[in-house]
This record gives sequence, structure tokens and C-alpha cells, in this order.
Amino acid sequence: MEKRKGNTEETHLLTVQASDGTGVLAEVEGEGRVILILHPGMATSKNYAKVAARLARRYRVIRLHRRQYRLDLKTDPLRGSPCTIVEEVEHVLTIVKAVGEPVLLFGHSSGGTVALEALVASPSSFVGGMIYEPASMIETAAGLRLGEERIERAGETSEGLKRARQALMEGRPNRAFGTFMHVVGGLPSILANLVGTLSALFPDYYRLIPCQIDDMEALERLGLRLDAYAKLNLPVAMVGGERSPESLKRIVVAVADVLPRGERIRLRRQAWACHASDPQQLADVMETFAKRVFEEVP
Repeated sequence: MEKRKGNTEETHLLTVQASDGTGVLAEVEGEGRVILILHPGMATSKNYAKVAARLARRYRVIRLHRRQYRLDLKTDPLRGSPCTIVEEVEHVLTIVKAVGEPVLLFGHSSGGTVALEALVASPSSFVGGMIYEPASMIETAAGLRLGEERIERAGETSEGLKRARQALMEGRPNRAFGTFMHVVGGLPSILANLVGTLSALFPDYYRLIPCQIDDMEALERLGLRLDAYAKLNLPVAMVGGERSPESLKRIVVAVADVLPRGERIRLRRQAWACHASDPQQLADVMETFAKRVFEEVP
């Protein structure tokens, strides 16, 4: 392991190899029972450093560098080259196998959907899950939805994704991300395009825009998965912000309602980005749930 200095704790870079030969990377800090964190879209594991530093006082915290956001694994980093959710899950399970004990899995947004799929794929690998506003497809009165985007048929890609992908192919990542923020995030077109333009001005965000479009494609191709989640017999907390958009609240409710051992946790005065705006509150919520589920297993 390579040692690094984190916010308050020494971190280690854990590297292992997945069964398909790709390298799996994760940041590790702290000691004790293990909490594995999957970051959201348009982000990296660094975005959860403040939450991890707080949890590392009692737990061994692992922040996975999600495969979908690994530029070194992209065949075309500028135009996008998506991996599947199954391939992302493979990296999650590889880390758990390397740990050698069941872990508590936390996932945020698209990372939350990957977390749900990992729980379904290998429930014995986990003591439970915490899912913060997953980017999961649900069925509404208006049809299938991923965020605000309408999907004609499960497993197919939307018109919004096609427009975003075309913008990438034309070398306009700002327009691609603006399209994403409009069709998935629900922002008005003018505001969404402004967000896209501003995001493209910052190198760290600019590099991740194709990854976000890849992420959107993988989520759409995954399709409707509530029936699979309904068979998940693990304690799972569905986490949502008190001030989050209604589209995200609907997803939290829809998934929580099908989980046999599901529960809901509301983040006070927070929306989608509690990890940045109030990392202490999110860490406290995670620690409370972790303490309970770890006490239920040897």
C-alpha cells in the first residue's frame, strides 16, 4: 500500500486486481469494521474525504475510485467510453474480497445505484447498505423516469442521452453536461446550459463530463430494477435530503417501499450535497446506522 496524508488521518492507496484484469483503486484510512463508500457522479473519491475523516475515528473507511470515473481505464476519455454497472459492481466486490470480511456499503446518487446492484449480486459480502438518493429508474404515472428524463422502454437510451452524446462527439462537453443537467437534473434549459459552460471552465470538472455521460448511459441501460431490490434481505437505509427535489424524493420512497428491511433517513436542512455542505451530519447518520448493523453480526 502507498501511504498518503489525508485531512486528519494517514490514508493508504489500496490496489488489487479484478477478475477481468483491470486494476481496482481505493483510499483507506482508520481501523476497525469496514465502511465502503461509492462516490456520486461528476466526482471522485476525494469528494468524500471530509466524511471519511470523521468516520475513520472509529471505522476503517474505504473510498473506492469508481471504475466509471477512472480516466486511466477509458479508451476515449474525451468522448466517453462507458463501462457497465456489472463491471462497476465487479470492482466493488473485488475490494470486499480483498478486505476479507462483510462490510457496510454506502453509495451516493449513481454510486447508490451501483451499491444496490452490488448488494443484490452478493448479499453475503455485506452487513447492510446505506443509499443516498440513488440515480435509479422508477415507474411513474408519466412512464419510466431517470430523474426528470423520460425513458421509452427499460434498457433503452433516452433522447436526452443521445443529444448529450452527440455534443461530446462534436467536441462540446459544456453542451453535453448542460443537456444532462436539463434532462436528468430538471434545470431550465438556460440555467442548465450556464452550469454546463461554467463546469467546463474548471479542469477537474471538465475531465469528468464524458464520465458523467457514460454514467447516464450505464444507468439507462440497467433499466428498472425494483423487483430485484425487493428480494434483498439486508438492512438498508435510504437516505434523502429534506430540501432535495421531488424527483429525488420519489426515487428514495420507491426504493425504500420495496426493500424488505428498508428504512428511511432524512437529512435535516440538506439536499443532494450533504457530503459537502454538512459532512458532520452525514457522518453522524452513517455512524449511527453502522453501529447498529455491526452489532447484529459477529
